Amino acid sequence: QAQLVESGGGLVQAGGSLRLSCKASGIFFSIYRMAWYRQTPEKQRELVAGITDDGSTNYAEAVKGRFTISRDNAENTVYLQMNSLKAEDTAVYYCNAEKFRVNLWGQGTQVTVSS
Repeated sequence: QAQLVESGGGLVQAGGSLRLSCKASGIFFSIYRMAWYRQTPEKQRELVAGITDDGSTNYAEAVKGRFTISRDNAENTVYLQMNSLKAEDTAVYYCNAEKFRVNLWGQGTQVTVSS
């Protein structure tokens, strides 16, 4: 059964760092485009960062220079390194896997940045 499981969220002070992980199972991970999205009660789910099967990356303007997405195909895992965190980064972060007609989501992990 295809599944994405996120981990690494938590509470951190502004200016701090966190690394989110998303481990995939039940899919041929290396061919999937992977991405991180985030959502708050006030805003729709938005793309934070994406990485293609060949390693090309893209980022939301709000996180450029602070966040880094990477993937380890041997471990079926995608990461999001978040540095210089701000209060406005507080959200539930979701992992996404997309390929052809498959669009798979994780359960989400809460990131809270205190100012």
